[in-house]
Amino acid sequence: MRTATPEAEPLQRAPTPAQKSAPKPPSHVVACSGVFAKDSTHLKLALKYDARNIVFGQVDGQGGSKLNASILFPDDPRRRLEVLWNDNATHANPSVIAINGKSQWTAPKGLKLGLSVAALQKLNKHPFKLTGFGADGSASVVGWEGGALDTLPGGCKVGIRLSMNAKTPQEARSAVTGDKELLSSDASVLAAKPAVIEILVGY
Repeated sequence: MRTATPEAEPLQRAPTPAQKSAPKPPSHVVACSGVFAKDSTHLKLALKYDARNIVFGQVDGQGGSKLNASILFPDDPRRRLEVLWNDNATHANPSVIAINGKSQWTAPKGLKLGLSVAALQKLNKHPFKLTGFGADGSASVVGWEGGALDTLPGGCKVGIRLSMNAKTPQEARSAVTGDKELLSSDASVLAAKPAVIEILVGY
């Protein structure tokens, strides 16, 4: 009987790195460069994401106001992105890029909706300062206190709005509600368990 040699049988090699199914990077990322750089335009966004996926219309502003903006993927809550312009006449030079609602866009440094205040502090690598929570259960970051989110590549800044969970006990709510400033590392803030509900990237 002939003994099979290694050459007579197909070798089962481990897949090379190129063959392995590498995790896909997020397809929708806001960076302070490229089509989201300070010199961008509505046209550049249309060329990048297809003119059929962008409209110029109105979005909700503070206090029930309406603001003009370019809206990417307006009919898809998970891919929706709002871009407000410094020059509304030509739809040029972004002032604010807003990630809100159910959007799954990722901002610089890995920021995304739903992050806990503890996770946000970890990304900042330093406690940050936020307002007291309002009657609607939301608060805004007022200072990154020299942390990693204080300065972003490309010259943009990031603003964050957080909201408490509907299940947050009243006692925990009361401790952080009102006209005051809080640190993200405060036990009362961590107990309230707020999460990111809006990310604003601006120039």
